[in-house]
Amino acid sequence: MNTNTPIPYSTAKAAIDSFRIPDFAGATIRDIVNIANKIEQETGESFVRLEIGSPGFPPENIGKQAELQAIERGVSSQYPPLHGIEPLKSAASRFIKAFVNVDISARSCIPTSGSMQACCAAFMACGQCDPDRNRILFIDPGFPVQKLQATMLGMPFDSFDTYSYRGGKLAGKIEEYLSSGRYCAMLYSNPNNPSWACLTDSELQQIGALSRKYDVIVIEDLAYFGMDFRQDITRPYEPPFQPSVAHYTDLYMLMISGSKAFSYAGQRIAVAAISDTLFERSYPGLQQRYGVGAFGTVYVNRILYALTAGTAHSAQYALAAMLDAAVKGEYNFLHDVYEYGRRAKKLKEIFLANGFHLVYDKDIDQPVGDGFYFTIGYPGKTGVQLMYELLFYGVSAIALNSTGSTQEGLRICTSFVRAEQYGLLEQRMKQFNENNKQ
Repeated sequence: MNTNTPIPYSTAKAAIDSFRIPDFAGATIRDIVNIANKIEQETGESFVRLEIGSPGFPPENIGKQAELQAIERGVSSQYPPLHGIEPLKSAASRFIKAFVNVDISARSCIPTSGSMQACCAAFMACGQCDPDRNRILFIDPGFPVQKLQATMLGMPFDSFDTYSYRGGKLAGKIEEYLSSGRYCAMLYSNPNNPSWACLTDSELQQIGALSRKYDVIVIEDLAYFGMDFRQDITRPYEPPFQPSVAHYTDLYMLMISGSKAFSYAGQRIAVAAISDTLFERSYPGLQQRYGVGAFGTVYVNRILYALTAGTAHSAQYALAAMLDAAVKGEYNFLHDVYEYGRRAKKLKEIFLANGFHLVYDKDIDQPVGDGFYFTIGYPGKTGVQLMYELLFYGVSAIALNSTGSTQEGLRICTSFVRAEQYGLLEQRMKQFNENNKQ
């Protein structure tokens, strides 16, 4: 590695070595955050932070005011209902109809402490329906912590990278796994974290058909709801709608987060929307374990009850108000976050001009949109090498290997980059390219 770097090489290396990470391939997002923080503190050099997927905009006033009013009414002193407050459940049901064009009853819309809790509870419920079918299939790349949750729960899982299996190839690859009869659930994000690729309606139809054929529950992570900015889904009850497997199977759970599209990450609020059919369905494994077999009852009254006994009372009023305003056409919930797409466009230009290439660059035959994430690679460098070496250039990002990807490169997050940093990034990437081009 060339030691002529913008960050003093010896200082940066000492900071990295102080974390005693034996294999940098195992470095987590938080490791990279902490290393970048330490180098900044010791050198005074500002980092271009591209590693962590945290929202970068103030929350919408509609939500803030609704939560403040709820606090003033004293809800903070009261336990929330396990199944969630009625205003949020009803607003979520209407929101899903308005922007996904799917009917899910208010009863089946369950507030959770972020999509993280919704997903972890879903793994538990799905894995206990049938003791002979407890494996999860991750349609990757994906959010690394979801695999950590499966590991924490002791649940076996498999995964594959969709890079070479888009379009008509997807169904065949998924069926290779599901045909074993060992799977209880499959999970993907759409838009995808980290690739920002989006499954098409045709691909979702394939997944829905396989869900029905093999009786496997689909967990659809919509953390970035509507944020494929290539199409505008913000007109309630009018197409286009958010693409969803819910149009093609009744064995699904939708995870709708308040964190990204609504910039309400700090309050840890989301909705797990369970199809009415799945909510009511009784499973022998659940009956044997809990004394009740209905999936929705177990999810709420057994699993969520045991985990946190509901989610923050006042935050539910905030999300309810924002969902309701969006459905009424009074609030364009994507207006602020369009900026992520503009940032992605500018960042891509800088990287591409300095020897980098896009790793996941196509949705079958269409260019991947500009949004919260994108992926880059550099000739002759693995993703782990890039993650390590760019720290010496004041740039922090995570390697794709941690996301289940088999491709070499980095995930770039646009949430924290500031307009005044574009010039700095361009200068540093120009020096990186000069130091490394063949």
